[in-house]
Amino acid sequence: MLIFEQSVAGRHARAQAPRQPITLSGIPDAQRRKTPAALPQVSEMQAVRHYTRLSQLNFSIDTHFYPLGSCTMKYNPRGCQEVAALPGLVSRHPYAPESHSQGILACFHELQEMLKDITGMAEVSLSPAAGAQGEFAGVAMIRAYHESRNDTARTEILIPDAAHGTNPASAIMCGYKVREIPTGTDGDIDLDALADALGAQTAGIMLTNPSTLGVFDRKIETIATMVHKAGGLLYYDGANLNAILGKVRPGDMGFDVIHMNLHKTFSTPHGGGGPGAGPVGVSERLKPYLPIPMVGYNGDDYYWLTEKERPETIGRLSAFAGNAGILLRAWAYARMLGREGMHRVAEFSVLNANYMLKKLIDAGFQAAYPERRATHEFIITLKREASELGVNTMDFAKRLLDHGFHAPTTYFPLLIPECLLIEPTETEDKSTLDGFIEVMSKIEREARETPDVVKTAPHNLPVKRLDDVLAARQLDLRWRPKAV
Repeated sequence: MLIFEQSVAGRHARAQAPRQPITLSGIPDAQRRKTPAALPQVSEMQAVRHYTRLSQLNFSIDTHFYPLGSCTMKYNPRGCQEVAALPGLVSRHPYAPESHSQGILACFHELQEMLKDITGMAEVSLSPAAGAQGEFAGVAMIRAYHESRNDTARTEILIPDAAHGTNPASAIMCGYKVREIPTGTDGDIDLDALADALGAQTAGIMLTNPSTLGVFDRKIETIATMVHKAGGLLYYDGANLNAILGKVRPGDMGFDVIHMNLHKTFSTPHGGGGPGAGPVGVSERLKPYLPIPMVGYNGDDYYWLTEKERPETIGRLSAFAGNAGILLRAWAYARMLGREGMHRVAEFSVLNANYMLKKLIDAGFQAAYPERRATHEFIITLKREASELGVNTMDFAKRLLDHGFHAPTTYFPLLIPECLLIEPTETEDKSTLDGFIEVMSKIEREARETPDVVKTAPHNLPVKRLDDVLAARQLDLRWRPKAV
């Protein structure tokens, strides 16, 4: 029931209303309402119960297993949020002087240093406020580097066919053309196709490694050598670092710039469109172009590095210093884990993924790359089920909801037919993984014996199967009162 449908004229919740009347003296008459807003008239208890019930209908990492591939929907320790909410941090005004901000600046500086160590980069800026903005900053720095050398003939960015969709968007926003590089049948980049694409027009290549195919590209050092020899730079899409923390560093692979999604790997609840943070790290040659502000340290005091200290910077990406609360959560998470704890994150995320992959193969499902070991995620293809039984990936995804599991990522990457990209993360226990595998097997049996049950799922949720195309084309979220 909508909260509007509970409305009764004259009902209100004024027990906690402001004691002083609210005046509109500062608002011009022409901009004031002539009639009251059509808000529901309900009691405080009705409002609390309504929104509490809505929250209980949601799938979330706090209530369900959420194996979204490429998204890292893992449990985020509440202690990190408590640290970020300490009064001295939350209450600091963005314009507070450096002398009154030594605590938070110390946290930011230490986070910069820890991210440098984790990624093998020469320097890090925390200012990008999201992964996509971090991508934009990374490509903008590549462009600034080439322009500083008067190498203006470099007009192309190379992007694998399995890349995140934001990669080509970021490249185009920075004024580059995009050339797609195919993936080989083994999941690694096609080196022959890469060699054909490289040339004087190549500004760089954008890669995720491990890729969204759930495998680690074994030819990465060769790729780095080829791109650098052609005069291009390597950009690392660090949307997810769960598989490599403490095990391998992008800087050691030969990458020149990386963005890091702190809202996936480093303890901020992911999903729902934010909040995010996408710090960027660079090799020595790109240090002058890092976005500002950054935090410097002279041995005694912490201070902001601005245009004065960084005249070649690509500039500012936000009003102040990025999403401070997210950065503080990441700092607390890194401090909580320590170096050995980060090793365990990688070990258990990879262990869980490979355990699930093996068990699903044993249950009769097809892996996209059966000869390859999984990283933090892996792909199951349901093309056989779609062909033989008429039950597709989306049908499986909807039926999983009936059993209390959020679906993995569906139909991405696009080059794998009937794709399920599964990422269990390091925070799930074996019984949860076994439960998911058992339910997948049950749905497969249903697809053979009673396919209509799967094709019409979900059955026990508040909202049944929607027409996705109609909803996208004729979206209507308005409520209209019944005519009296």
